[in-house]
Amino acid sequence: MINSTLPEPNTDQDELRTIARRHPWRWVSALVALAAGTGIVWAFASSPNIVWSEVGSYLTTRSILEGIGLTLLLTLVAQSVGIVGGVVLAVMRRSRNPVLRMISGLYLWIFRGTPVLIQIIFWYNLALIFPAVALHVPFTSFGFSVETNSLITPVAAAIVALGLNEAAYMAEIVRGGLLSVEQGQSDAATTLGMTRGQAMRHVILPQALRTIVPPTGNELINMLKNTSLVSVIAAHELLTASQQVYAVNYLVIELLIVASIWYLALSTVASLAQAYLERRLQVVLRVRQQPWTTRAANHLASLRSPSPTSDGKS
Repeated sequence: MINSTLPEPNTDQDELRTIARRHPWRWVSALVALAAGTGIVWAFASSPNIVWSEVGSYLTTRSILEGIGLTLLLTLVAQSVGIVGGVVLAVMRRSRNPVLRMISGLYLWIFRGTPVLIQIIFWYNLALIFPAVALHVPFTSFGFSVETNSLITPVAAAIVALGLNEAAYMAEIVRGGLLSVEQGQSDAATTLGMTRGQAMRHVILPQALRTIVPPTGNELINMLKNTSLVSVIAAHELLTASQQVYAVNYLVIELLIVASIWYLALSTVASLAQAYLERRLQVVLRVRQQPWTTRAANHLASLRSPSPTSDGKS
């Protein structure tokens, strides 16, 4: 009689081992890229035409630090104007009023279709169109008049130009965030008796933040760099301060390196803050319960629905 019983496999000796596939060209390309990058950095750093000691000495000079302060001021104020204006424009784009939609669309067409540098120069030279700004009460002698040149300073022109231009881009970011919120949230708010404005303010906008925050952080970093454009109107921000220094000592490259180092440092801080805010927002959204509007609407629906009879028919 033939024994047909098969021997049990020895699992200790017959274990399968997974061997990763080798990619020799990946390492070759990495070494080539590393060598090329190192060569470029070394050639730049070892250039005898760059006085690195001057770069270090001008990093913390008073004029440079004052320029950094104005750069931060322009960034924060102009970005705030852009965010507020973007929310208003996005709501106007979603309005049922055709006039508001047309005005919002015309605004976006103009400010997104023209370079921000032209807008900065235009607002700085507004006095060529309106030499004075006057406001008078009709049929009375009450009122005032102010020269436009004294009202539109370089800083004011920079804030207005950068803020209004940013509002056009923030409007599309906010509109995309609003579209990412499901229609059921709006329907639930309507079921609870909310108006469209209340639903937008209390229900839709808070949920749209998860889509709005990441591109807004990118826009903040872009705004930080775009403040350098106001050097054309001598607003004395970081780049203008550097230009005024190298116009005297002719250390052009050294002062541009100083400005670049500070721009990189400020952008890095903004990027870290953006990453932290995104992580916090993801944690809040992950552990957050179902929106109260949805829970309340479901509760009302359950109360209104007829209860099933004993035989399973409603």
